[in-house]
Amino acid sequence: MPNDLFITNVRPMGSGTVNIAITDGAISAVGPDATAPEAGTPAVEGGEALVFPGFIDAHTHIDKTLLGMPWRRHEVGPTLMDKIVNERELVKRLDLDSHERSMEQVRRSLANGTTAIRTFSDINTEWKLKGFHGLLKTREDVGGLMDLQIVTFPQSGMLIRPGTLALMDAAMAEGADVVGGIDPCSVDRDPAGHLDAIFALADKHDADIDIHLHEPGELGAFSLDLVIERTRVMGWRGRVVISHALCLGGVDDMRLRGLAEQLVELDIAIMTHAPGGHRAIPDVKLLRSLGVRVCSGNDGVRDAWGPLNKPDMLQRAYIMAYRNNLRRDDDIEELIRIVTTGSAEVIGLPKHGIEAGARADLVLVDAETHVEAVIEHPPRKAVIKGGRVVARDGALLDGIL
Repeated sequence: MPNDLFITNVRPMGSGTVNIAITDGAISAVGPDATAPEAGTPAVEGGEALVFPGFIDAHTHIDKTLLGMPWRRHEVGPTLMDKIVNERELVKRLDLDSHERSMEQVRRSLANGTTAIRTFSDINTEWKLKGFHGLLKTREDVGGLMDLQIVTFPQSGMLIRPGTLALMDAAMAEGADVVGGIDPCSVDRDPAGHLDAIFALADKHDADIDIHLHEPGELGAFSLDLVIERTRVMGWRGRVVISHALCLGGVDDMRLRGLAEQLVELDIAIMTHAPGGHRAIPDVKLLRSLGVRVCSGNDGVRDAWGPLNKPDMLQRAYIMAYRNNLRRDDDIEELIRIVTTGSAEVIGLPKHGIEAGARADLVLVDAETHVEAVIEHPPRKAVIKGGRVVARDGALLDGIL
């Protein structure tokens, strides 16, 4: 009976103890009286553990992680371009193998309960499609163990590096899922041209769009105005994500609410990982109260940009709570929804949750409450992907990846 499983005595958020029956990789029943699909179905005794839907890392860069490699001193300059140039040179100097690097992060993410990842594939005129091809191999190798979306991403700029757009087009034709963009004003210095190009590419391949927008204050708000305008004209409602969106933390309340109203109208989602430092960041609670969809991810994990991030979405929820000064249980519970069902919805993963008919992507954690699990982020007791137990006590089972 492949991908059939019976999980007993677990506690979903906001509910008492239940059993969960899984048939053919999907949840067939949830409740205190739920029974095994049939006699002899493999069982997992939850022992009153908490149960979460699988965590979703909706924004990361798995092709460039330095996880598992010798420690490297980080002494990079403070500007965005300092980091972009340093990373491009480091990847070339170390001849990083994007398949090897991405598999390392996927393994650690899965052990920590992440069951789906949206990753950005750096494409430029130096690396061309080398990194992208490594990610394609990773996506093939992980099979049903990790849902993996690939975004074509012009990290070093697109219009300022002629030939990049053609490479992105080629990557989309070869199987990339999403068209990426970056800082139309401050990187490419031609916001109209940059956005026209990526929306045209998305239209050609019938693909969603995910744009890195680090630009602060009114500069970023101007770029966001242009994204909103093109989303409306192109009919791309519900198909655009703005990642980082630092400008939403740096404009006055009237401007913010005007932008948020249009984001809701066009169903443009915001990704924030609550970065550290002195920068203003989007107010997650306010955006959610205004109806804006929000997702999150770990961004770069121990890479050339910095050593701080880890492939753990429970820890990410903690960081989001800390940076947004969210202390109430109900506010932190909303962050849990963001890193599970909310992020799944934004990146287009259907049937993600703890209910009959949902895919059986589940995480068991020993803690008193789901909020305590965010604060403590202990090792995951068990990770189930598609009805299959793939990790226990923070480690992948033998033979898994």
